[in-house]
Amino acid sequence: MKFSIRIFLASICAVFAMVLVSCDNNMAPLEPQASTGSLKLEFDNVVGDRDLKLDTDFYTNAAGERFNITAFNYYISNIKLIKSDGSSFTLPQDSSYFLVRENDIASQVLDLKNIPVGEYTGVEFMVGVDSLRSVSDASNRKGVLDPGYSEVMYWSWNSGYIFMKMEGTSESINTANGKYYFHIGLFGGLEKATLNNIKTVRVDFAGKKASVTGTMAPQVHLLADAMKVMNGSTVVSVAATPVVMASDYSKNVADNYINMFSLDHIHAN
Repeated sequence: MKFSIRIFLASICAVFAMVLVSCDNNMAPLEPQASTGSLKLEFDNVVGDRDLKLDTDFYTNAAGERFNITAFNYYISNIKLIKSDGSSFTLPQDSSYFLVRENDIASQVLDLKNIPVGEYTGVEFMVGVDSLRSVSDASNRKGVLDPGYSEVMYWSWNSGYIFMKMEGTSESINTANGKYYFHIGLFGGLEKATLNNIKTVRVDFAGKKASVTGTMAPQVHLLADAMKVMNGSTVVSVAATPVVMASDYSKNVADNYINMFSLDHIHAN
């Protein structure tokens, strides 16, 4: 009897072991969950409620002046993404300098990599180039920060970056070519006191979320309204001030364009 019981128990153990081996062989290994993903910021340049079209289209500012735009560029840097819980993620600074150009569609989409997974409800960024980077060694200023970059966003005579460049023509300007030039820079200076036109912008997503996962890379579509360069707390007249560069008046233009960014929509992927 005892022998039979031993055989019976041994058989049960053998069957149980075979089941465990079978289950183990059939179970697929769990794939590790991604901890980072990507997110795109797209800057769509407009003028009021119209799409910005270089050279051809004319617009009317708050001063009643008709003007066109022949160049529109600006630096976006030091990007910080705001999470739904109030915390934030700041991009590594070396990966956080971009030059948005109206004449280059590819430059208008900022592809941000290695973003921690999570839900984001806002973005903060600088319009311009911070003072430390501006005066750092040339080896730290490559790509769009190269002073010799083809878009000419650097004052060699002033040793500083042009944060926002807007140029065009207007029949209201009493010069031979009827051109205006808004080249706004100045970062406060480390060697001498100068005007600080570095502006930090925050755009909240107004109840919407950009969800970053290992498989979903949302695209946040922002509008940049060039009309607000002239229309804001200061009504800028191209006839009265056709050239604004390294002067005290540049602060008025910078204070205007800080408000030109807004959220349009968010693509989930």
